[in-house]
Amino acid sequence: MALVVDVPLNTMLADLDETLRVMLKRELGRHGFDGVEVAFDAPARDWSSQLSSPTVNLFLYDIRESGEYRPTEWQADHRNGHHREVRPPMIMECSYAVTAWTQAVEDEHRLLSQVLGVLYAYPILDGHLGSRFDTGSQQFEIRASVGEQRPEQRADFWRSVGGVYKPALDYVVTLSVESGMTVERGPDVRATTIRTGLSERRGFDVQELSNVGGIVTDADGEPVGDAWIAVPELGRLALSSGDGHFRLPRVPSGTHEVRVRGRDGGEATVNVKVPGEALDVVLGAAAKAGKKR
Repeated sequence: MALVVDVPLNTMLADLDETLRVMLKRELGRHGFDGVEVAFDAPARDWSSQLSSPTVNLFLYDIRESGEYRPTEWQADHRNGHHREVRPPMIMECSYAVTAWTQAVEDEHRLLSQVLGVLYAYPILDGHLGSRFDTGSQQFEIRASVGEQRPEQRADFWRSVGGVYKPALDYVVTLSVESGMTVERGPDVRATTIRTGLSERRGFDVQELSNVGGIVTDADGEPVGDAWIAVPELGRLALSSGDGHFRLPRVPSGTHEVRVRGRDGGEATVNVKVPGEALDVVLGAAAKAGKKR
């Protein structure tokens, strides 16, 4: 067993800023809000005094792990006969304070209303954020909510940034952060043989008993869990796990008929030679004994 840490490249916050900028400018432009800038600065007095055009500002004021969804189970991964366990990702909530800045308060309210409509229209951001998030770095949905105020986070917000109080929308985007940590457990052991000597017999006769393992899959190559695997002549029985793996214990040497049945009624039968073969069983197709492992 080996612990492997390979930290992946992570630019999710910068990518999120840029893709939100593109989405807002596109949607605002469709409704006549041309020339609106999108910024991500702290809305302090010095910053706001330098604005020369209508601006929507998204200030990232809080990043924390989601209290709603926290995966804790390590994920099993089988590749090329090797078993890996992958640490689950962190699910992070990125909170923005969204404000509108114009010369006239009527224009400001009009712009903020349209921004609210745009953000509310996209509760799931997958497919709307462009190529920056089409890299497979996000294995969960990118969710977003707007208007769900968090009083404990808003307390003294404007005083802390040194700005003038303005109406602001709370906008929260949920992203996942991969750990890059895996545990490598080496090649799967698919068949083992135990030799036992019978000391009460002259010459110490040897009996071989083998543990025969394998995988049950369907016609599409997907693992089949909860399948029954039986050797009727020996009374041996096993049940496949969620990843399709199973193990038949203490099978004597020789050729034996193995029957497999899935929960949906799919069946397969194969003759397996023990010791030396593992079972790769495809329900609904001809099963086959694998090569010696």
